[in-house]
Amino acid sequence: IPRTTLAQNMDALSSQSNIAGYKSAIIGSSHIGKYMPLLMTAAGTIQPAKVLILGAGVAGLAAIATAKRLGAQVLASDVRPIVKEQVESLGAKFLEVKTEDEEDGVGSGGYAKETSDDYKKKQAELLNETIKKMDLIITTALIPERPAPILISKDMVESMRTGSVIMDLAAANGGNCELTEKDRVVNHNGIIIDGMSNLPSTMPFHASELYSKNIMNLF
Repeated sequence: IPRTTLAQNMDALSSQSNIAGYKSAIIGSSHIGKYMPLLMTAAGTIQPAKVLILGAGVAGLAAIATAKRLGAQVLASDVRPIVKEQVESLGAKFLEVKTEDEEDGVGSGGYAKETSDDYKKKQAELLNETIKKMDLIITTALIPERPAPILISKDMVESMRTGSVIMDLAAANGGNCELTEKDRVVNHNGIIIDGMSNLPSTMPFHASELYSKNIMNLF
């Protein structure tokens, strides 16, 4: 269903992605073994966790909002420049890939489309530097009716700090990380890659309530 104001209340993908984004930040925060917020304690100052969200659709925005509520320092990236304002309104910093074609990854109906090779190269260079500093990465990048784009290579994973975590919400479509395994939590050289594919089912009360409202609105 196109992501228009009129259609949003019957869009099950939106309602369930909202839950997945929220829960990914909660599960990711428990994986990293660190505090999320900045804390001033008698024993010393705790620096906030650094969180990167790849893909600022419904799931990505929910993950941003949740990570910010938990007190993390949040960065986000998306192929659609139009979402920059939404990302910044939630208190996150927008990582922008500079290309000549500003509409490179903009698809129809509010969704993303596959980007050019030039965009992919510049995106990989930017992510390569950013990923090394992150504690938690949540990936949500999907292209309708296509396999999920690989955004995080094996080499990028191996450049991350030990104890860092990747929550791959695109696992059902192949994953945004090269090492993701659907419905498994992989430990690769001390980096945790969580490929659980049905996070809405971990919150059955609200998942069912929202889905039933989608169906009612559709009828």
